[in-house]
Amino acid sequence: RRAQTSLARRARVAPPRPRRTARGSARKRRANASRGGADMTNAPMDADGAGAKDDGDARTANLVVTKPKDIGDADFANYFCTYGYLYHQKDMLEDQNRMTAYSDAVRLNPDSFKGKVVLDVGTGSGVLAMWAAQAGAKKVYAVEATHMAVQARKIVAANGLSDVVEVIQGSMEEVELPEKVDVIISEWMGYFLLRESMFDSVLCARDKWMKPGGAMFPSHAKMYLSAIKSNKSGQKYQELQESLNVWEDFVRNTHENYGIDLSCMNGEYEDEQKEHYLNTAAWVDIHPSQVMAKPFTLASFDLNTCTMDDIKVLRDVDFKLRLFDGLAGPSGETRVGAFAGWFDVTFAGSKENPCENPVELTTAPDANGATHWGQQAFYMFPEVYASDGHFISGKFDMVRRKENQRLYSVRMNWTQSDTDAGPPNESIGTRGIVWQIE
Repeated sequence: RRAQTSLARRARVAPPRPRRTARGSARKRRANASRGGADMTNAPMDADGAGAKDDGDARTANLVVTKPKDIGDADFANYFCTYGYLYHQKDMLEDQNRMTAYSDAVRLNPDSFKGKVVLDVGTGSGVLAMWAAQAGAKKVYAVEATHMAVQARKIVAANGLSDVVEVIQGSMEEVELPEKVDVIISEWMGYFLLRESMFDSVLCARDKWMKPGGAMFPSHAKMYLSAIKSNKSGQKYQELQESLNVWEDFVRNTHENYGIDLSCMNGEYEDEQKEHYLNTAAWVDIHPSQVMAKPFTLASFDLNTCTMDDIKVLRDVDFKLRLFDGLAGPSGETRVGAFAGWFDVTFAGSKENPCENPVELTTAPDANGATHWGQQAFYMFPEVYASDGHFISGKFDMVRRKENQRLYSVRMNWTQSDTDAGPPNESIGTRGIVWQIE
């Protein structure tokens, strides 16, 4: 983990999807993941802070953080490195909703796998590949870019499936398979579905290696937007003000004690802190009682046929939310503290090879707690008040960030009105915010 956090710090992004499943447990967020950590070449430390117990431990740690030749430096540091750690695989394997959905998708649809050639893109610990083999697949190619491929081979062998499952280490874009495949299975989804951009690799695999009429698992995906009540927006604004006050004191003390004037950086510091506190989306575990409007479907994808252009940019998507009545808080006013986004995927096979028993995996708000994907909250300050109009209409953009194609920026512009087709409330006007999904 020390090596991982060092890499993340250098890349100035959080490691991909290091989440917990239980409500209220510790969340690994960008601010925490990007601070501290040892140099990536250090051997792992034991519980007392001592060095690695033996050379074998050190060699394993170095292999995990050793970049494969076919992966770029930045992409490895920003993304792939984290998935080489068993603890991160454990985080995902502990997600019961995730595990059950994928298991059911394979187990309840044996005809989709029996006697078939299967490709698992980003196999990780090899679980999906092994399920495909257990369902009767003739051959399974399990592709993994990180050192986890070595661990996956051990796990596959320990489960007696090495004769069917072949683990291949390399990036999907560079790997050469000896044959075309009937089925592609992959757990590629990131925050708000598209964050991490792993589906790029899945699309590459589909277009290059899947037979005509083959099936994608999952086969369909949808993205949703709603509005939620939350006190966090005001809290974040307060934290921003406190941070700016601390900076003001720092500038004054630096000038008084050391004769250096840093006040020329006031604007830059304020912009930096605004992005952190007000313009960064947050992983959240929303309780259904917080949801203030019927979810709006922003996008639907048929993963058997969609293209890179379909997923790379969502531009000028019209959305409309009608705030529920009778949800006023203690103040007597219905307030929206954030927009919120989540997704679901469906395992339905393809038109030529449909599943007998389709299965759905959703990341919607759940009273029992979130999946490890959680939901994404887009906080706004000031908050939206229902008294200014129960209908929120606007435009939604989601585009990849230039400095890191695995991360996204989300822009929303919206107005409020009293009726579905009524004029916008001129006293509020059009509001707009850009958030970073990190």
